Amino acid sequence: MEKQQIIESLKGMGIAGEINETREYPEISVPAETLHDTALKLKNSPEFNCDFMVSATAIDWKTHFTVVYHLTSSTFHHVVVLKTNVSDRENPEIDTLMDIWPAAEFKEREIFDLFGIKFKNHSDLRRLFLEDGWGFPLRKDYTDERIKELK
Repeated sequence: MEKQQIIESLKGMGIAGEINETREYPEISVPAETLHDTALKLKNSPEFNCDFMVSATAIDWKTHFTVVYHLTSSTFHHVVVLKTNVSDRENPEIDTLMDIWPAAEFKEREIFDLFGIKFKNHSDLRRLFLEDGWGFPLRKDYTDERIKELK
């Protein structure tokens, strides 16, 4: 399927969100409440069959976080970008997608470890790289007290 066909098909799926055409891949921005349902539609739809999650990451915009998933179909070889915003900086939380794509397990743990975003219903949400109490170093408001001591 060509990119424009993918976008038209996505619009016909009744996804509660915004579908955008970017330079490279079609992009879907959905409310956090509909992230899991949208991901299920993308995986289970015979038209899309997004059966593999290539990557997951987060972006801190100071006012909110954006969690970004890159999904692909091993059958059709197209890529779709799925995004959602998390506005609660004090207790950022969204649904896990690891029940849909097992590859999300470690990616979501990495996001939790570095940004502090919690994934509801994740089976093993614990720090991946850093010790408990370290803080979340990819947040814009993160300060490392050890660096201050060196100055």
